[in-house]
Amino acid sequence: MPMKASFPRPPPKLLNRSTARNAALLNLCATPGLGSIMAGRRVAGLGQLLLAIVGFALVVGWFVLFAIQTYNRLVNDATPQSVAGLGAAGGVAFGAAWVWALVTSLSILRQARRNEPPLLP
Repeated sequence: MPMKASFPRPPPKLLNRSTARNAALLNLCATPGLGSIMAGRRVAGLGQLLLAIVGFALVVGWFVLFAIQTYNRLVNDATPQSVAGLGAAGGVAFGAAWVWALVTSLSILRQARRNEPPLLP
C-alpha cells in the first residue's frame, strides 16, 4: 500500500464573531500580525508581524544610541550626532504595521459577519 507524501489539510473553519473579535483585539492592542495569523490570514499576519518587529528594533536601537550619546556628552563632553532619523523610521514602520493590522482586522470582522447564519423570522 503506497504511503501519502503529506497529510491533507483540513478545510478552513469559518470565522465566528467571537474569534474575529479576539483576533482584532490581539491585532490592535497587543502585537500587529498575531490576530491575523490567528484568524487564518498567515501571509498578511507574517508581514505585519515582521514590519512591527523591524519598527520596534529601530526604536530600541535609537533609544540605545541616544542613551550612549547622552552618557558620553555628560561624562566626556563629546559632541552628539543626531540619530533621530532612526527613531522616526522605527515609528513609521511600526505605525504602518498597525494600520495594516487595522485594515486586516476590519476585513476579518466583516467576514465573520457574513459567515453568520441568517436570523429566522
